[in-house]
Parts: sequence; C-alpha cells; structure tokens
Amino acid sequence: MGAIDLNDMNQTYFDVLSEIGNIGSGNATTALAQLLNRKIDMSVPRVALLGFDHFTELIGSEEDLMLGILFGIEGDIDGMMMFLLRPESAHVLVNALMGTDNHGQEFTEMELSAVNEVGNIISGAYLNSLATLTNMTIVPTPPSCTLDMAGAILSVPAIEFGKIGDKMLMIETQMGQGEAINGYFLLIPNLESYDKILSALHVI
Repeated sequence: MGAIDLNDMNQTYFDVLSEIGNIGSGNATTALAQLLNRKIDMSVPRVALLGFDHFTELIGSEEDLMLGILFGIEGDIDGMMMFLLRPESAHVLVNALMGTDNHGQEFTEMELSAVNEVGNIISGAYLNSLATLTNMTIVPTPPSCTLDMAGAILSVPAIEFGKIGDKMLMIETQMGQGEAINGYFLLIPNLESYDKILSALHVI
C-alpha cells in the first residue's frame, strides 16, 4: 500500500499533480495540432481528484454515451489511462482528421479506428511529458476504443483499482475554439505509483 492517502491528500501533493495535468494536456494539444496541421488553442484544464461515481455525476449520468480510449501503463509506474470524448466531440475530431462532415450519424469502423489512433497519439504525448518530468520509464500498452455508456466504460478501471482506492486524476480540457474538442484525461495509477511520481519530483 502506498504512503499517499487519496482520501486526505494535502494541498502540496495535489498542486503538483495538477501541474502535471496542465503540462500533460498542453503536450497532448500540441500533438493534436501537429497531427491536424493547424493551430489549436487550449483552455486552462480543470484538474480534480475524483472517485469514479463522482466523475459520472460531473459529466451528467453514467448512462451518457461516451467514446473511451483505454490503455494500461507499465514501466516504472503501473496503472491505466483513459481519454474520454462525448460523441459530438469525437465527430469534430474525425471530421477535422478525415475531411468528412458527420455530425450525428453512427461512427463507421474506419472512424472509430481513426479516433483510437488519435487518442493513442495524444495520450502518449501526455505520458511522455510525465516521463520527462519524472525521468521515469512509462510505457503505454496498445489502446482499445469503446463506444458505450460512461458507467460501462469506467467499470473496467473501477473493478481493477477499486480494491486499492477509488480515486483518479481527472483533467478536463477543451482543445480549439468554436467546434471544440472537449475531452477528459483520466490518469489512474496504483497507490505505489503516486508515491513514485511525487518522490521523483522531490515532493515526498
């Protein structure tokens, strides 16, 4: 069991994790801009340490349809990371990437594959920033893309990590203006990995 108590985390620890969220989101936005070959502004991310139930309340309901890209984290830390998009934001992303004009129809297999690859690239950029900051080896496993209700998507990390803690670092970010891409990065390390991250940053 880790030294960090996620239910009673002091402000210094949380501020450091929030800054990691800000930097990671910035790197992810830069990666997306390079992929789409256009300038993309990013709003200041909202960072919170939330329980799985509280996250579904934040987005509306566990029955809300979401598109999630989930992969494991290996190396010097262990855990999972997820990038979640509402369908309307996923359509904006796909249209920008593929030059299509789909604003409500069902996703094709090709479109879901494209979203999966984009999610993999920008989440990888996020993890690369964390690896650079901490000087640790952090390796993502191959991603899986799912279109389902939020509660069903979150059940995978909830079952895996619920026995050691029900908290995750949520970074809500908006990429672009007008038809913006609103997404949620969910970083879910195990408790020992929180210790390693903060220790590498000389916080504990």
